[in-house]
Amino acid sequence: MTTATTHGQTHPIGLYLKIWALLFVLSTLSYLVDYFHFHGLMRWSLIVLFMLLKAGLIVAVFMHMAWERLALVYAILVPPLALMVLVGLMWAEADYTFLTRLFFFR
Repeated sequence: MTTATTHGQTHPIGLYLKIWALLFVLSTLSYLVDYFHFHGLMRWSLIVLFMLLKAGLIVAVFMHMAWERLALVYAILVPPLALMVLVGLMWAEADYTFLTRLFFFR
């Protein structure tokens, strides 16, 4: 047996420590959003941005998606993205229905 088959795939510990430090920095930045009293769209945009960055790092490195085949990545990432598009369409339809009812049923 070769060394690759007996030991499996390993990643350097430095990579995990760097990602851990970056997650710590992103978490600190998300807490600083509240500390500096951001309000409205800016606050929620920053919180969602930091949340998506942290989730992406976790999925890419700790769940080993960065080293997987593209077909597997698509099989895991496309369904949640499709659901988010469908939720967005439902949200737009709900707003349209609500505004139409307000206009016609006064």
